[in-house]
Amino acid sequence: MARVHILAHFDDEYFATPLIARAAGEQWFLYIADYATPAVSARRLAESRAYLAGLGVPPEQVIHVGAGSGAVDGQVHRHLPDLLPRLITELVRIGPIERFVVTAWEGGHMDHDACAALAVQVAGATPIDQITLYNGPGLPGRLFRAGSPLAENGPLVRTRLSRAEWLAFAAGVRAFPSQGKTWLGLWPVMFANYLRKGFAHQALAPARVGQRPHAGPLLYERMYGVTFAEVAASIRTAWPAGSPGNPPA
Repeated sequence: MARVHILAHFDDEYFATPLIARAAGEQWFLYIADYATPAVSARRLAESRAYLAGLGVPPEQVIHVGAGSGAVDGQVHRHLPDLLPRLITELVRIGPIERFVVTAWEGGHMDHDACAALAVQVAGATPIDQITLYNGPGLPGRLFRAGSPLAENGPLVRTRLSRAEWLAFAAGVRAFPSQGKTWLGLWPVMFANYLRKGFAHQALAPARVGQRPHAGPLLYERMYGVTFAEVAASIRTAWPAGSPGNPPA
């Protein structure tokens, strides 16, 4: 049976590296966001495939589900009715699934939260793990935390890493040269938190996607001017009323 990662952007998998490296069996990576040009898409797909190949994942198991969808960075929540059947098509092709891994429901980036909502829609009774990327409860302006799970998302499942594993994880960021500027901001904050707290993930309960990620302004509200009300409404209207994890009106 397969473990399927539902991720927004190429390079999101980097945050799940310890889980990927430790997982036994078949792993698939399904990327939901589209990109501005085919050239950008191809370059970023190649970077993720190369990185994951180093962790034992064949390139044919790294799939760009959102290619050509128009759901570019920051727009995934607005394209959910088109993206859901694309995702289901790939899941049917993959076959039996034992576990999903998804970007956390944490208010850091609207595309990440939209992927969490997609995972809840397709998972049924299959367990879902969520990996934190970045968030910012209680912080002003553009400040954020990276690699720091939200308390609201429940108990931590810790993964202990050896010194060699930590060094390999830290060095892996070099696999994404097209995103060097972004990682210059994220990587130091991310590993500062890992140094203090270690690496952990959490289970995603379907009911969480029916709740605001945390009290106060969300990071994507502060950074991008996209409100949780808009994201929640997009999720709520993307599939039938009463679907699992629908945010309240």
